[in-house]
Amino acid sequence: MLQIRSLSKTYANGVHALDAVTLDIPRGMFGLLGPNGAGKSSLMRTLSTLQEADSGSVTLEIPGEAPIDVLRDKDAVRRRLGYLPQDFGVYPKVSALDLLEHFAVLKGITHKGQRREVVDGLLQQVNLWDARKRKLGTYSGGMRQRFGIAQALLGDPRLVIVDEPTAGLDPEERNRFLNLLAAIGENVAVILSTHIVEDVTDLCPTMAIMNKGQVLLTGKPSDAIDALQHQVWRKQVDPSALAGYEANHVVLSTRLVGGRPVIHVHSASDPGDGFQAVAPDLEDVYFQRLRLQSRAA
Repeated sequence: MLQIRSLSKTYANGVHALDAVTLDIPRGMFGLLGPNGAGKSSLMRTLSTLQEADSGSVTLEIPGEAPIDVLRDKDAVRRRLGYLPQDFGVYPKVSALDLLEHFAVLKGITHKGQRREVVDGLLQQVNLWDARKRKLGTYSGGMRQRFGIAQALLGDPRLVIVDEPTAGLDPEERNRFLNLLAAIGENVAVILSTHIVEDVTDLCPTMAIMNKGQVLLTGKPSDAIDALQHQVWRKQVDPSALAGYEANHVVLSTRLVGGRPVIHVHSASDPGDGFQAVAPDLEDVYFQRLRLQSRAA
């Protein structure tokens, strides 16, 4: 369990990146969903000890061990943490095997036999064994992300943080990567920070939605979807009429279908005018929370 209480961070330019964030993150996959600029990366950097918070507390509880004060005992956190940042660079002329061995030494796995056993096991786990001697510069985006997970798993971490890991991956590599994350999440706490709703829907039994440094919703995706039942309505409209619908309805999303906009609106009762009820999904929940925050501002 990772307990986050009233965590706040304001940058020197006045941006309130984190505004009293409070979350409980259990073992398993936890989705952190929000648009770019929501504060997700600021939270990830704070949890991974890469930046200081202004106030608040974070406690990592591991069964059989003393609780770790994440904000103060950074060395203890780093020994139990695996981190895959949004921009994970590699040395393009070095093989996956050699670079992972190097990372293992930095992680404190200095015994050669133990290190080789760990490295070989991780390369097999992320399905890179056959490509282990290839230079990383020849890897596809998905292969580099899987290598990034391998280095994040060095040292048997109890908390794994991945920041926007599927951005830019093709569908096949995305599915392979998400399956890998799901397998990892059976034994440790994995925080998946993303703006891709489907990643959270497919993987995460618990989640939070963030925007502008605030937590807008937390809980099970299924519960959030159930709470919107019979409140989402769909209609295809003329492009020239779109502005009028946006002025008179809470429009959750707009997408073009056959060259004409199809809108989803939120309404507790039938809005009439040809709207049809549709089953909500997590994307509807996501946009509804963003709209509520915008209207309250």
